[in-house]
Amino acid sequence: MRRVRFLSWYRVLPLVLTFSLGGCAYLYSYAPAPLMRMVYPLYHESAIASASQRYGVDPFLVCAVIDSESGWDEGAQSHRGAVGLMQLMPDTATDMIAKGIVDGGVYSVDDLTDPDVNIEFGTAYLGYLLSYFDGNIDRAVAAYNAGLANVDYWSSQGGALHAAITYPETQAYLVRVLKAQERYQELYSDRF
Repeated sequence: MRRVRFLSWYRVLPLVLTFSLGGCAYLYSYAPAPLMRMVYPLYHESAIASASQRYGVDPFLVCAVIDSESGWDEGAQSHRGAVGLMQLMPDTATDMIAKGIVDGGVYSVDDLTDPDVNIEFGTAYLGYLLSYFDGNIDRAVAAYNAGLANVDYWSSQGGALHAAITYPETQAYLVRVLKAQERYQELYSDRF
């Protein structure tokens, strides 16, 4: 008589999990564009296109920041006070006006929940960061999340920026934004 081992299905469980995760990774990597467009949607195209052109920022980077910051939720607000699609702090928007980058007569800090205004200020800030870091996208994206002073410090440490970042949230954010930028370029190359 054959003896059935108690809990022998546990031997199969790691294989099932491995194949399931592999299948999900395969679908994520090679899914058809219509499916991936559900994961990476695109809204407010004209506002993104015009602000990107005005401030010299890749529109796909703007889309990636919006996707990573708010998931396209126009009413998003953080516990720290960041507002809207691009999760801007009102002080940052005020600073963009004070530096003469954004016209305060046309765009008001009080309207940061308006998608067009939020995209204007957020794209202006991205453009400012890219200019500050001589076009270095990694540093600009990290600074968008962690601030200029932190990125200046991490950059002064030498070596790869990703390795110097001491905030796990910023490390993950940098990877997430850069991956999203690639996806937006692949999915919407005909849009901008």
